[in-house]
Amino acid sequence: MNQKFEPKPPLRIALAGLGTVGAGVIRLIETNALLIARRAGRRLVITAIGARDRAKDRGIDLSAYAWEDDITAMTARADVDIVVELVGGADGPALTLARKAIAGGKGLVTANKAMIAHHGRELAALAEAAGVPLRFEAAVAGGVPVIKGLREGAAANALARVYGILNGTCNFILSAMEETGRDFTDVLAEAQARGFAEADPAFDIEGTDAAHKLAILSAIAFGAAPDFASVETAGISRILAADIAQAAALGYVIRLIAMAECDGAECDGADCDGDVSLFQRVQPHLVPLAHPLAHVKGATNAVVAEGNFSGRLLFQGAGAGDGPTASAVVADLIDIARGLDAGFEADMAFSVPAADLVAMPPAPSGHRTSRAYIRFIVADRPGVLAEITAAMRDAGVSIESLIQKGQSGPDGEAADVLVAMVTHDGPEAAVTHALKLLEGSPSLAAAPLVMHILGE
Repeated sequence: MNQKFEPKPPLRIALAGLGTVGAGVIRLIETNALLIARRAGRRLVITAIGARDRAKDRGIDLSAYAWEDDITAMTARADVDIVVELVGGADGPALTLARKAIAGGKGLVTANKAMIAHHGRELAALAEAAGVPLRFEAAVAGGVPVIKGLREGAAANALARVYGILNGTCNFILSAMEETGRDFTDVLAEAQARGFAEADPAFDIEGTDAAHKLAILSAIAFGAAPDFASVETAGISRILAADIAQAAALGYVIRLIAMAECDGAECDGADCDGDVSLFQRVQPHLVPLAHPLAHVKGATNAVVAEGNFSGRLLFQGAGAGDGPTASAVVADLIDIARGLDAGFEADMAFSVPAADLVAMPPAPSGHRTSRAYIRFIVADRPGVLAEITAAMRDAGVSIESLIQKGQSGPDGEAADVLVAMVTHDGPEAAVTHALKLLEGSPSLAAAPLVMHILGE
């Protein structure tokens, strides 16, 4: 006998923020409505929208949706189950909307990595207390399901470290420098002209965007309270075409790598023994050609997670853009739609209850051992190389290889000299000490650049 089931009520959505991603969410839900309904077990229906500029042409018909000039009014609507926040910013309207949505009994889906990095623990605790879902897959790596992969696919594993390429703008610039031999400023201008970089690119090129994402991944991977302030951050603006060329000659490429790992023992939040600290750093690295991250080019993101049973896991794909990011937002909505009847009293945004997220002290980097690439721009005069190598000797830094190349001025006359060296494996504190000994030297025409070498 055929049993007839009553259709489930739709998941009703309010969408705040109608930029590139917000418009992409509407297009995706409209275009794939039937497919989404089959996979979610119910329809996804947008009932209200809002943004700063109502008159702006977004290339889509918005007439079917109720407009809220005050986006926080969405949180009081009876025809809304879930609020999607795509406004952006760590604080301000986005955070106000998030808090009010949860307090009003609405679930929250967001792509806002800054807000989650700064306020994720608070919002997770509020959502757990209210019995509503909090989801933020789109906050890290765009359309790459890395948060879901770590929360669910790698849930049985103790993770040794999580690292990867988390900013598509930086990766586009470094890849273009690698392929064309052009310098940073030239390639940055192209990236801005093509829409890969903002008019003010500092948030991306100085590593802040990647640091927000790393703080979120650390919480998922290690049960750590998100701690953006403790992420050591350096960007790519000081990298020269000569650095790219030297790296290539040595068998490496340069990538901005975000890395997090527990120091002291394997850990998982509340199960840590109290002696564990958390290392988090965003910094350009030399990546060996044999490593999978060396072949991640353009505006692509990639994350590597190393589990004690799973081994190395690689998540890779488009890290930004309306399509990939909208895909991650709607994937969160589908997950919520599937579980709507079950309630969310036990829902955990960070894999463990918010109360169990541990505020881990930041791990000092000085005792870490690695090989490093160090680049100096120095005056072209006798004794400079001896001064540098003496500082390395006195600090206990062992030099594996050294390259010295002159540079020509605008009329062909001798200009400053580029000196690049690769060190043997040793403590990072020794390199820091060597550079301290050279600080203020009239021989240095610019501050040295240090990039660590990623192990295979």
